Amino acid sequence: MKVSVDTNVLVRAVMGDDAAQARVAARVLTDASLVGVALPCLCEFVWVLRKVYGLQTDDIAGAIRTLLNAANVQVNRPAVDAGLAVLEAGGDFADGVIAYEGSWLGGEMFVSFDKQAVALLASTGQAARLL
Repeated sequence: MKVSVDTNVLVRAVMGDDAAQARVAARVLTDASLVGVALPCLCEFVWVLRKVYGLQTDDIAGAIRTLLNAANVQVNRPAVDAGLAVLEAGGDFADGVIAYEGSWLGGEMFVSFDKQAVALLASTGQAARLL
C-alpha cells in the first residue's frame, strides 16, 4: 500500500501520547511500501511538536531526520533540507520551505515582514528583503 499521511499520523507515531493510535500509526508507516509526506504536513508537524508538545529544535530536527531516513518515505528533500537549515539556525521551518519553493518556482528574492526570517535567509546567502 502507498499512502500519503496526515500530520496527526506523524505526531501519534513520534509522541505516542495515544497508545492505540500510536500503534496504528507506526504500523502504517512501517508497512506501507511508500509514505508520501507533503511539505504542508511537515510544516504542521514542526508547529505541533513545538507549540503543543514543547519540543526543542534539536528534538524536532531529529524527528524529521528519522522520518527522512526511512527507506519508504518520499519527500521533497531539498525543500525539507532548506526548512531544517532555517529551523536549526533558530528560525521557522516553514520559512525555509517557503523560500526554497518560491525560488524553485522562479522567484529571485524572498520578501517578508518577518525580520528574523529575512535575516536568517540572507545570512545563508539567499536573496531576501524585509518589506
